[in-house]
Amino acid sequence: MEKNVNIWKANLTNGLILGLIGVVYTLLMYFLDLSFNKVQGYVFFIILIVTLFYLVKSYRDNYLHGYIDYGKAVGSGVIIFLYYTIISAIFTYLLYKVIDTGLMAKSLAYSEEVMLKKGFSQEIIDAGMKFQKKIMKPEIMVLIGLFGNMLMGTIMSLIVGIFLKKEGNPLIESQEVK
Repeated sequence: MEKNVNIWKANLTNGLILGLIGVVYTLLMYFLDLSFNKVQGYVFFIILIVTLFYLVKSYRDNYLHGYIDYGKAVGSGVIIFLYYTIISAIFTYLLYKVIDTGLMAKSLAYSEEVMLKKGFSQEIIDAGMKFQKKIMKPEIMVLIGLFGNMLMGTIMSLIVGIFLKKEGNPLIESQEVK
């Protein structure tokens, strides 16, 4: 175990793990035709927060001798989520632009169906669809995803940091340094 650990290098593997989990889960939902299922979004949210907890815990235990303050816990969680967000953005772009170019049309049709079920008037539905067609482009979706994922990752990291902070005894640590 190193004394001065580069937080970016130490969490690269953790970020790649979270990114791989996200890609596999998204592909699984895509192949099972559950991409527009609301429940799977909640399930994935739980998977993300539990996985982030264990990844930050792994960083704490493997690189920081079992101790981490709240700021470092939050920082490592945000860095892990940054790596995840980059992987997720690239995959989202490929999914909509290369893998299934018709997925955008399916998404728009689903949105229209949801608005119809909620009983919106045709004028509101038309205005909503017009707006969605403007922003439902892979390039714009990637930018929105980057911002949204980082916001969500920061909030999750703040929560995870509360449970993982474990500060050592400063008197004992100062004696070990000598």
